[in-house]
Amino acid sequence: QVRVVESGGGLVQPGGSLRLSCKASGTIFNINAMDWYRQAPGKQRELVAAITNSGTTDYAESVQGRFPISRENAKNTVYLQIACMKPEDTAVYYCNLFITGVHYWGQGTQVTVST
Repeated sequence: QVRVVESGGGLVQPGGSLRLSCKASGTIFNINAMDWYRQAPGKQRELVAAITNSGTTDYAESVQGRFPISRENAKNTVYLQIACMKPEDTAVYYCNLFITGVHYWGQGTQVTVST
């Protein structure tokens, strides 16, 4: 049984920053891809950033240079550092972990950018 939990969301002013974390627990031998998605109200869920087990990263064009993704394999954790935040970054942020051939989703963490 694998459990995936995101944390670190909240309310932040435009231009501010947050650090999201996503931790997997349970019986885990190897985590391949670790991805961050987001879903804004009324919109489809979109891939924001991805990192492979070798450290290769990929980003959506809308967040390139602002949302560095990193992972700490010993802790089964992936991070998303969100910087220079804009109102359009408001969304529920989800992580998706590819573990031994299965995709696991967390419950999401709300990020709101507002004055």
